[in-house]
Amino acid sequence: MTEMPRFKRRLRDGDPVTGQWLSVGHPAVAEVCAREADFAVVDTEHAPTDLESVANVARAVEAAGDGDAAGDGETALLARVAWNDPVRIKRVLDTGVSGVLVPMVESAEEAREAVEAVRYPPEGVRGIAGSRGNDYGRNLAEQVEDGGNHLVTVVQIETEEAVENAGAIAAVEGVDALLVGPADLSGSLGVFGEYAGETFREAVESVLDRAHDADTPVGTLATSDDEIRRWAEYGYDYQIVGVDAGYLAAGAERARSVYDEEMG
Repeated sequence: MTEMPRFKRRLRDGDPVTGQWLSVGHPAVAEVCAREADFAVVDTEHAPTDLESVANVARAVEAAGDGDAAGDGETALLARVAWNDPVRIKRVLDTGVSGVLVPMVESAEEAREAVEAVRYPPEGVRGIAGSRGNDYGRNLAEQVEDGGNHLVTVVQIETEEAVENAGAIAAVEGVDALLVGPADLSGSLGVFGEYAGETFREAVESVLDRAHDADTPVGTLATSDDEIRRWAEYGYDYQIVGVDAGYLAAGAERARSVYDEEMG
């Protein structure tokens, strides 16, 4: 049995791991952000990131590990797939990422399908082949024997139906964590962006309570300092604390604002 990677163990133990969201898809940007995180998520759902870019981002995050905030050389990289599709999942896993983030999971059955897509037979349906994910075949036999248990499977709670089924989803064997997508969930509830409102907060508290009954951690994405504080107060177990494109935009806007003030 392959030893459980440090990030997966910390996630399951409920440690307050911190993440970075990668939407630019460039390895240099990924390397900079990964130094300030326990894990990062490269997005292939709402960003034009292709498989070759995911592989290069994986290399960059691994290189950043030697100087990461934890100092352990183990910054993990998850790939957010475009859909709960075994073909999409196996292809990103072959690039060497540490696991997947699966969007729009609404039931225990869909959660099981995600886990099966990550696992090799007989527990799962992932195709067996040499790839960067198993050192180009050198570790393939070991990983097949392990079944893929060393990989991380996080599923997203983004709809009203998912909130209702959060306890059953969290209890699925092989689901390491849940992640609430605040934009989609608030939209599904008819209160888009109203994160301080009662409707959204009650939904989040319901997810937290039901998932914690199953000893499954729940995280979310913050896009500002205020959101980091709000999510901490809500009681999330971990957070992705920012988006690479957001950092670029905020820096550019700040510089332009200062320039206009001084030169205008």
